[in-house]
Amino acid sequence: MGETKQRYSEEFKKQAVKYIQEQTKSVNDIAEELNIPAATLRKWLSQYREFQHEPTAERVRQLEQELKEKDRALAAQKRELDDLREELTIIKKAVHIFSKQKN
Repeated sequence: MGETKQRYSEEFKKQAVKYIQEQTKSVNDIAEELNIPAATLRKWLSQYREFQHEPTAERVRQLEQELKEKDRALAAQKRELDDLREELTIIKKAVHIFSKQKN
């Protein structure tokens, strides 16, 4: 006789996914523990997975703004470094010229 298909509530599915995310066990081990096919758990994972650190659109805009500001600061520091290198080169040349002994 055919097996009856087990039905699970949305809440149960979400709790199972949360349990999977909290465990260090493999999906296969958890499937065996819960007596649910591993393929079913993987399907639930793809449907109900919640990313705790998933960036929101606002957070992405904020991070992009911070990146632009850091790029501007880095460019300013690069210009300042280039200026200081040029000054150092001039000072070295001046020291070389003035340190020559006069005949």
